[in-house]
Amino acid sequence: MATASNAPIGIFDSGIGGLTVFAAVRRCLPHESILYLGDTARVPYGTKSAETVVRYSRECAGFLVERGVKALVVACNTASAYALPDLEKRFNVPVLGVVGPGCEAALAASERRSIGVIGTAGTIASNAYGNALKALDPGVRVVSRACPLFVPLVEEGWIDNEVAHAAARRYLKGLKEEGIDTLILGCTHYPLLAGIIKMELGDAVRLVDSAETTAHVLQGMLEGRNLAAQAAGPSSSHIYVTDLPARFESIAQRFLKGEVPSITRVDL
Repeated sequence: MATASNAPIGIFDSGIGGLTVFAAVRRCLPHESILYLGDTARVPYGTKSAETVVRYSRECAGFLVERGVKALVVACNTASAYALPDLEKRFNVPVLGVVGPGCEAALAASERRSIGVIGTAGTIASNAYGNALKALDPGVRVVSRACPLFVPLVEEGWIDNEVAHAAARRYLKGLKEEGIDTLILGCTHYPLLAGIIKMELGDAVRLVDSAETTAHVLQGMLEGRNLAAQAAGPSSSHIYVTDLPARFESIAQRFLKGEVPSITRVDL
């Protein structure tokens, strides 16, 4: 079933972190309208079972498809790891996760084929990045680390203080010793900590932001399917959340550099 090129793009995440993907898509595709859904009532997905993550992802995707989106972006790394095949079969729109684009960009950047991955406990336990990297290049060496404190640090706004630097030193020390030359930021919160991560690892390690690479892959997908919005057309954005925490708007401003669209609380 053909979808009109002026229909919106749907993006969902377990919470607020996917706004880094929202921001990257908005920068890369300024003429596209975007509907974002953050499942803030049930965040985090990283501590849930695979079956629960798939069920939640179906509900989030269904909400957006009912609103006429022409493509779905799964901005949650855990949902991308567990639910992507199910969503691709279940919904009649193109579906894109963040894991694949991040892996392709990392392999393109890595010279020594020694790649690090950092993410939430759920994403690292799923080994989604490791499996995807090995599928693309069986000879690649992958070193993964869970960095559970990074998400609350970002949401607290502690992205460049002594606590954030201490956490980065603790988590990343082993990666430095492993000799990686490329690091995938495997959580949508982590790009906000890129500064201190870079300081800890040094300029010799390239950082791969899955949000940016996903936006560029999405652009190619839309153009290849003749779904890209017309340059002259108007665009709009809206954020839906399943719960509206007191600090949501202030955190959203941090992710979106102050340009926050209207927000509506919904029940799935």
